[in-house]
Amino acid sequence: MSGAARTFGAITIANALPTGIGCAAGIALPVDALVTLTRDGARRSPTLEIPRDCHTAVVEESLKVGLARFFPGTGTVARLSLRSEVPVARGLKSSSAVSTAILLAVARAAGHSPTPLEVGLRSAEVGRRAGVSATGALDDAMAGLEPGFIMTDNVRGEIVRRAKVDPEWGVVLYVPRESHPPSPNLLSAFSGERIAGERCVRAALDGDWARAMRLNSEIVERTMGYSYGALRDRLESHGAIASGVSGLGPTLAAVGPTDRLSELGQLLPSDEARKLIVPFTRIPAVGGVEA
Repeated sequence: MSGAARTFGAITIANALPTGIGCAAGIALPVDALVTLTRDGARRSPTLEIPRDCHTAVVEESLKVGLARFFPGTGTVARLSLRSEVPVARGLKSSSAVSTAILLAVARAAGHSPTPLEVGLRSAEVGRRAGVSATGALDDAMAGLEPGFIMTDNVRGEIVRRAKVDPEWGVVLYVPRESHPPSPNLLSAFSGERIAGERCVRAALDGDWARAMRLNSEIVERTMGYSYGALRDRLESHGAIASGVSGLGPTLAAVGPTDRLSELGQLLPSDEARKLIVPFTRIPAVGGVEA
């Protein structure tokens, strides 16, 4: 039995660390997972066959959580194939995208069709168990499963708000080579930003995505030591609708009209960082059964 799934990375509108409420929007950087499940009566505990080049705590926990929920029993052998276009530990939700893709692939291989929220909640469980997320990042997981702006209460495990993204908008990404530390290491640092975080959440609840991204970026820049203020001002003076640090960075995301994205990309620093132009996701994550 084989199941395949494709989910996506995302950009941050409001980081959940200060308040527990986060907002993100999916972008077309895909993760593809293929999981094959068999039973081996000679084995009692599950056997996970994970390629060495993608064997991480998130990958292993995703398979374990998926098997426990969708394919329980003894003697399970799970074989994984994984491909991701999401830069790792750069603030573009690579862990959430990987976990949701694996979870959905396991579910489809086992003959289940879980709701996006169920997959998102399992992904949040994976993030906490693997030690890569302090909040579980339900907003990130849901944004990689469904198109649009998605706002969640990560403490209660609930969706707070959904909104469509303007079809004429796209994203320019500035992705430095440095990576960020796991969010549990930074929870105490962000706890002092609760008041500013509440202003950011209120802007997102009101649908003022530009203000939410700006307020969120100011919080993250203060906490992480980034200096993107001048670059954000320059991007917005040349037509960017909104811009800000995504996740814990160091990636900076600028939202703009699709016909202005190339121009905005030319404003990014001339250095070794990757510069990407990507659309927002327009379709939900997909999963299916392979013969």
